[in-house]
Amino acid sequence: MRFLKKTNIDFLSMRRFGFVISGSFILAGLLSLLLQGGPLLSIDFTGGTLVQIQFEEAPNIAKVRSALETLDVGIGEVQTFGTPNEILIRLQLSQNAENLTTELRAALEAQFPGQSLDFRRVETVGPKIGSELKGKAFFAVFTAIIGILIYVSIRFELRFAIGAIAALVHDVLITLGIFSILNYEISLSIIAAFLTIVGYSLNDTIVVFDRVRENLKRHKNIDNKTIFNKSINESLSRTIITSLTTFTVVFILYVAGGEVIHYFAFAMIIGVIVGTYSSIYVASPVVILWQQWFTPQSK
Repeated sequence: MRFLKKTNIDFLSMRRFGFVISGSFILAGLLSLLLQGGPLLSIDFTGGTLVQIQFEEAPNIAKVRSALETLDVGIGEVQTFGTPNEILIRLQLSQNAENLTTELRAALEAQFPGQSLDFRRVETVGPKIGSELKGKAFFAVFTAIIGILIYVSIRFELRFAIGAIAALVHDVLITLGIFSILNYEISLSIIAAFLTIVGYSLNDTIVVFDRVRENLKRHKNIDNKTIFNKSINESLSRTIITSLTTFTVVFILYVAGGEVIHYFAFAMIIGVIVGTYSSIYVASPVVILWQQWFTPQSK
C-alpha cells in the first residue's frame, strides 16, 4: 500500500536543523541526568522493598508517611498507584524486611482505624541481585548495539553501520533523557522497552538503507545526497504506515493497559516517534557525513 506517491522532499537539506533539534533534546536529557546524579533506578537495580496496598478509601499520603516513620524500615517513598485508594511504598532494605507486612499493617491500622487494608504486592530485591541485574541490563543493551554494528557492516558497509548505530544511540539517549526530566524510574521493563526501541529503529533504518543500496546500483552517476533523498521519499509511505500502526497499538496500551505496563508503553511511544525521525534525519545524514570526512573521493 502506498498512499504517498511521487514525493520529492529534500530531507537532507534540513539535516542541520535536525541535528540542532536532536542535540537540544540530548543535551537537555544529559543535563537532567547530571543534575540528578544519573537515572532514577527502580528497586530492580538498587535493591529494596516495594509494597502495594489497597485501601477502602483514598488514604492521606501524609498519614502513610507518618506510619512509616514509626518503623525502622529506612527511607521510604510513597505515591498513589493506579486508583486514588491504592498506594505504592518503596523502601530501602532493613533488618526487619521479613516482618515488614505485619509491622506495616499494624502501623497503618493505627493511622487509619476501621479501614480494610489489602497488601496486594510485596517485593524484595537484595542489593547484590540489584547490582547483578544492573550489570546484565547494561550488557544486554551494549551487546545488542555491537551485534547490530556487525550485522549492518556485513549486510551493507561500515558507513551504513555507523549511521544505524548513531540513530540507535540517539533514540535511546532521548528516551532516557525524557524519563530523567519527568523523573520516571528505569526498571527492567524499561530496559526491555529500550531494546525494543533499538529493534524498531533499526528495522526502519534498514528499509531506507536497502532502498539506498538498490538506487546506488541503478544510478551510478547520481550524487549520494540525491540518492538518499530519492530513497527516503520512495520508502516514506511505508515508514508512515508502519509508524502510525505501531504508534496506535502502543498508545492504546498506554491508555488502557494499566499501571503495570504504563511506563513501558510510554517509553515505546517516545521510541516510535524518535525512531521514525532518526531513520530520516540522523541515520542517513550521518552516512553522508562519514563519506565526506573519511572517503572524500566519494560523491
